[in-house]
Amino acid sequence: MSDKSSTSGAARKSGKNSAGAAGGAPDAASGRAGARLNVLKTYKLFIGGKFPRSESGRVHEVTDTQGRWAANAPLASRKDARDAVAAARKAFGGWSGATAYNRGQVLYRVAELLEGRREQFLTEVAAAEGLSRTKAAATVDAAIDRWVWYAGWSDKVSQIAGSTNPVAGPFLNLSSPEPTGVVALLAPQDSSLLGLVSVLAPALVTGNTTVVVTSQRSPLPALTLAEVLATSDVPGGVVNILSGRTDELGKPLADHSDVNAIDLTGAGSELAKELETAAAENLKRVRRPASEDWTADPGTGRMLAFLELKTVWHPVGT
Repeated sequence: MSDKSSTSGAARKSGKNSAGAAGGAPDAASGRAGARLNVLKTYKLFIGGKFPRSESGRVHEVTDTQGRWAANAPLASRKDARDAVAAARKAFGGWSGATAYNRGQVLYRVAELLEGRREQFLTEVAAAEGLSRTKAAATVDAAIDRWVWYAGWSDKVSQIAGSTNPVAGPFLNLSSPEPTGVVALLAPQDSSLLGLVSVLAPALVTGNTTVVVTSQRSPLPALTLAEVLATSDVPGGVVNILSGRTDELGKPLADHSDVNAIDLTGAGSELAKELETAAAENLKRVRRPASEDWTADPGTGRMLAFLELKTVWHPVGT
């Protein structure tokens, strides 16, 4: 940044910058014609409701589909992954213990904030996925609508997942769904917002806490979503967002005994096999990657994927 700053300053002094040559607007600070230095944003991780830098101190340049430098994103390390799991575990009791209706209200509030930052998401999705503004707007709107759709399931999912079971005897047998626990989500690589929402929202609405590894190629919409979550009512640690290399972060999450389930959507076939083998060592529930149309009706499969059924027996008096 110092090299860019000095170059820009020299250009302003000599009047050789492009805006000055074209008769650009006066520089606010100097009163002379000049071009502003483009201040690129450096994002941070989102762990435990806070925005720490990567433990390793690494960042990388994020470019759009045209190869233009868009921003800087952190490269999370194994230590960051462990910290995120610890934060998710700490938050699990409060989030899973909240009423289903309250979880729905909290998640709907996130949708309201997404709507308020629609233009920013539109710009980031268009740059990340190489879409026109019209197509990017449709994608962002679909992501917001999907978040609302999942929020509405919060107090209804138990009606399709639970049951009263017939028993031959003087007993009443009831099965009710409960969250699996801490879920690691490898976000889709090709759908930076709609795909992300489609894997994250169903895990949250059923009471799980999450550690999300963003799209390696297009992390910015996910990192902006972290800023939305930080200003929402979602408790710290319920969602933790890591950007970086999917293979580097997937392995410690698959190995971690305090991660109860892992969604391998964003892993390629070879990496998915490796992570599934690692997850089997600690009996982790695994959702395998599959080719999905993110614009299609999502159904209830992802909500049911990370639920456990608790069965309770009650004696029936005569």
